[in-house]
Amino acid sequence: QVQLVESGGGLVQPGGSLRLSCAASGSIFGIAAMGWYRQAPGKQRELVASTTTIGGSTNYADSVKGRFTISRDNAKNTLYLQMNSLKPEDTAVYYCNALQKDRLYWGQGTQVTVSS
Repeated sequence: QVQLVESGGGLVQPGGSLRLSCAASGSIFGIAAMGWYRQAPGKQRELVASTTTIGGSTNYADSVKGRFTISRDNAKNTLYLQMNSLKPEDTAVYYCNALQKDRLYWGQGTQVTVSS
């Protein structure tokens, strides 16, 4: 079992920045990839960014390219999402996930609200 706990969400003005964190614990050996998803009210959950354990390749949604950066600190077992130039349309609950073998684990989510 893998436990994921997100933090760092909050209210920010348009153009501002936030950094989300996702702390992984439990049986974390063998996690192949981790990522961030988001879900806005009335919309489906969508991929924001992901990264692989081996090679560290990254993938971003077109809507966040150039503004968001995903990173991982393996020593701290923590995944990050640096979000810059935030827009109102980035408002959503942000979820961290981890892929281990054939199982996908999810965190409980953290709310990000971009509003003036």
